[in-house]
Amino acid sequence: MTDTPSTPLTLPQLRVLTGADVLRQVEGNRATCVDVVRRAYVTHAAGRSVNPESAFLRFPHKPNSRIISLPAYLGGEFEVAGIKWIASFPDNPARGIPRASAVLLLNDTESGYPIAAMESSVISASRTAASAVLGAEALVGGRRVERIGLVGAGLIGGHVWKFLRDLNWQFGGFRIFDLDRAHAERFAQTLKADGVQDVEVVEEAAGAFTDCDLVILTTVAGEPHLTDPALLAHAPVVLHLSLRDLAPELILGAQNFTDDIDHAVRERTSLHLAEQLVGHRDFVHGTIADLLAGTVSRDPERAAVFSPFGLGVLDLAVGKWVHDAVLAADGGQQVPDFYGEAVR
Repeated sequence: MTDTPSTPLTLPQLRVLTGADVLRQVEGNRATCVDVVRRAYVTHAAGRSVNPESAFLRFPHKPNSRIISLPAYLGGEFEVAGIKWIASFPDNPARGIPRASAVLLLNDTESGYPIAAMESSVISASRTAASAVLGAEALVGGRRVERIGLVGAGLIGGHVWKFLRDLNWQFGGFRIFDLDRAHAERFAQTLKADGVQDVEVVEEAAGAFTDCDLVILTTVAGEPHLTDPALLAHAPVVLHLSLRDLAPELILGAQNFTDDIDHAVRERTSLHLAEQLVGHRDFVHGTIADLLAGTVSRDPERAAVFSPFGLGVLDLAVGKWVHDAVLAADGGQQVPDFYGEAVR
């Protein structure tokens, strides 16, 4: 039932959640986080969402940097609206701070008032990693592979590893490449500390493909840098999380899946470049929701590439899950006078 203008509403209270609040909820609950993302994809595919195109704020004096806004509404069991505002400044690590920072606002859908302001770099990384392992399981057909390759040993790669670990994926070895070998070596030490026996840092990106049936791409590349079709000749599953690593020719030679075709085939992603090359989108074989529903399936004789654009509805789903859990535990910091004289 829709409220009429005369229906009285209680003014929501704003609650602030720090990165520590968010991380405490994600740690130890990654299987639940993956299920939240799965349900969000199903809700989105059923048309119970509004997910406008992301807006990219770029800087003339910092061409490699950007801030992205992702507004969205997710209905069904979630019933929440909001926006993620996420910055990516690749020069930050050289100055001692992380590349990405983000905040997520959640809005009450009855009054429109914000109910939460949340540190969102952990939410963003967690929903990305959860989406990745969900896609991997759908394409692999289980949680077992012979060997995993990783290109880009940064924050997102670390989160993907934690989800693979906590969901008890089985594998025989790990191959790691990063342009900065020190990053790859640190990642290798993390894996070894978590009990992985066969870990190797390789000298070039191709080494993270060789004999690896699951390959994870988590770079900050702005243009394709992987161009050799031989990389995909053994038909691996590729989690193309950074979206711009693969040359269009590799995309066109593979089976391609994404989360939302209209969102993913834009902003000079590898899928977008492939569309520009051939003038159509027929090379995109379906979405993660199609895979989950069983309406499309992977051809094991071909490489399968999952290129999730990263939908705002996923941030809302994970953000609301975290918010509700923190609220139930009386966590976070309530700001009771945030709106002041806003009610007039």
